[in-house]
Amino acid sequence: MALKLRSEMPEITGETTWYNGEVSKEDLIGEKPTLIHFWSVSCGLCKEAMPNVNEFRDEYKDDLNVVAVHMPRSEKDLDLDQIKEVADEHGITQPIFVDNEHKLTDAFQNEYVPAYYVFDKDGTLRHFQAGGGGMKMLTKRVNRVLGRNEKK
Repeated sequence: MALKLRSEMPEITGETTWYNGEVSKEDLIGEKPTLIHFWSVSCGLCKEAMPNVNEFRDEYKDDLNVVAVHMPRSEKDLDLDQIKEVADEHGITQPIFVDNEHKLTDAFQNEYVPAYYVFDKDGTLRHFQAGGGGMKMLTKRVNRVLGRNEKK
């Protein structure tokens, strides 16, 4: 059961560590919408999706906050060096919240990787999706939250 639509963004706390800078809920609310995506070093789909996420992040860099959350799925996934290495390998330059104790994962009631949560600028959840692919839908939802018309 993931966070329900229209839920408020949980506090972004309980990290094991941060990579690429650090953000709080306060930093994310007010100016622009936020995409929070959960991924895992042991998740093949996550790695396949990463170029799309990165492209998306770069395309929307002025209009959207993007935060990655590393959600471990096994003991092996807790290795911080490996998380950093995979993140670098896959070009994850946005802030990465490393959630080795599943604190944020629990706050989001998130059970999936990859998983994508789109919050509007007031911190209200407007879209959730999990699994591979689906970037078209994500793009559509983000454009809607940004009040943009679809690009043809």
